[in-house]
Amino acid sequence: MFTTVVITMPDKIEREAQRIVELLASAHSANREGLHLSTTKPKRKYADLIHIRKPNWTYSQIEALIREIPEDYYSRIVLHDHHELAIRYHLYGIHLNRRNPEPIEGWQGSISKSCHSIEEVITWKKRCNYVSLSPIYNSISKIGYQAAFTKSQIEQAVKDGIITSKVYALGGVTYDKLQELEHTGFGGALLLGDAWR
Repeated sequence: MFTTVVITMPDKIEREAQRIVELLASAHSANREGLHLSTTKPKRKYADLIHIRKPNWTYSQIEALIREIPEDYYSRIVLHDHHELAIRYHLYGIHLNRRNPEPIEGWQGSISKSCHSIEEVITWKKRCNYVSLSPIYNSISKIGYQAAFTKSQIEQAVKDGIITSKVYALGGVTYDKLQELEHTGFGGALLLGDAWR
C-alpha cells in the first residue's frame, strides 16, 4: 500500500495538534471511502503517518505537542529530533538526519532516513524501514529547492530495483501528484507545504 506522510511545519502553527489528528483521522475515512489515490484531486487532506520535524524545538516543546495528541495516534507518529521521546511514548518511528545520524540505543521501532542521491538510497534502504528521496519536484516550501532528478533517472532507478516500496518521494509533492508517484514505483510520499495550506 502507498503511504502518505505529512511533515509538520518547522515552526509552531495554530491548532497544530488538532490539525495533526484531523489529517490522521482523514486517512482512515479516505481508505474506507475508496478515495485513497482513487482521484487526481483528493476531496480532503490526509496522512497515514505524521513526521514531527521541529529542528529548533526543545525536548519539552516536542513532548508538549505529543501530549496534546490522543494516544490512539501515537502509533502513526515519527520524530525527527529528541528520539528518546519515541521510546517514552511508544511512537511509530524515528527519522535519521544530519542532527541525528544514528538510531538511539534501545530503539526497536521503525527507522526512516532522508536521502538526496540514488547512492544514499542504495546505502540506507538496507538499514531502514523506508527512506525519502528528494527533491523529486520543485519545492513548494523551500524557495530555490529544485528537482534533482530527471524523469529518466527515476525510471532507471525503478528499473534497477533501487526505487522500491521502501523509497518515498519528497520535495514539491502535492496531493494531486500521489497517484503519479505510486504508478512510477515509489512506496509512498512525504508532503509538507500542500498539507498545511
